[in-house]
Amino acid sequence: MMAVCTTAVQAQDNNPSNKQRMTREQLAEKQGKYIAHELAFDEQTTQKFLATWLDYQKEVWALGPRLKKHNKDSQTDAEAEQAIKQRMERSQKILDLREKYYKKYSAFLTQKQIERVYELEHKAMQRLSKRGQRGQGTSGRRTITRHHSRR
Repeated sequence: MMAVCTTAVQAQDNNPSNKQRMTREQLAEKQGKYIAHELAFDEQTTQKFLATWLDYQKEVWALGPRLKKHNKDSQTDAEAEQAIKQRMERSQKILDLREKYYKKYSAFLTQKQIERVYELEHKAMQRLSKRGQRGQGTSGRRTITRHHSRR
């Protein structure tokens, strides 16, 4: 039998009792260290990888946030065309960055290691995306759902 427990958490930065959120730089470093650990890099490779990984993340952030999705029913054809072109332009910029950093990674990682880096990066992005989709309600409240199993 599965019981679901829902807790509402007030997300306020001015309350010192709340845990501080990690900065995106801290999160990127944590992800990079996790990837390096998973691939069992030696210390020298870990340092090269982290520096390269963080540079890549900074360049992605410099592109700005993803475009928000609009209500497609209320869009004109011109607005839809503009949104499509903007998404394609951003996708191309990200592809260009991936190619640039693929070349950098190739200087000190094997192709199998690079492939594994991409796989772990993708999994991390999926987890973050799912986390972001969890109930972000009004008035700064966030609903966290925990599943507890009883045996």
